[in-house]
Amino acid sequence: MTAIRRGGAEDLEAVAAIQEASAGAARWKVADYLEQDFRVALDGNRVVGFLVTRTVAADEREILNLAVVPEFRGKGVARGLVGDALRDFRGSVFLEVRESNGVAIEFYKSLGFKELSRRHGYYDAPPETAIVMKFHSC
Repeated sequence: MTAIRRGGAEDLEAVAAIQEASAGAARWKVADYLEQDFRVALDGNRVVGFLVTRTVAADEREILNLAVVPEFRGKGVARGLVGDALRDFRGSVFLEVRESNGVAIEFYKSLGFKELSRRHGYYDAPPETAIVMKFHSC
């Protein structure tokens, strides 16, 4: 069982390593996460996953990045992070995901996200279409 807490500067090195080990994760500067809603999942003292969201409006949030260390994938860590971040939120949640990231797409669908649109050429390195997904919590 993992614990979830707000992320801090002390977590950035571990988060950078997780991001690097996660082919489907966005490649943001991890120090920028400190300016957002930044959460980490812990196994003991080890950071095993992270989630970064931001508030766009009172009733709208966006998931910016989510990744879990390879050996903890499929064990509920990502689901726990998203659930923790959205537990008391009411409104719409948006995200973009690479078209080729079928595992992430299916994960988000399992949480109730729906495909809203596509943004061709959204990603670079390599160039790829983004699928925009939306979830609405009542």
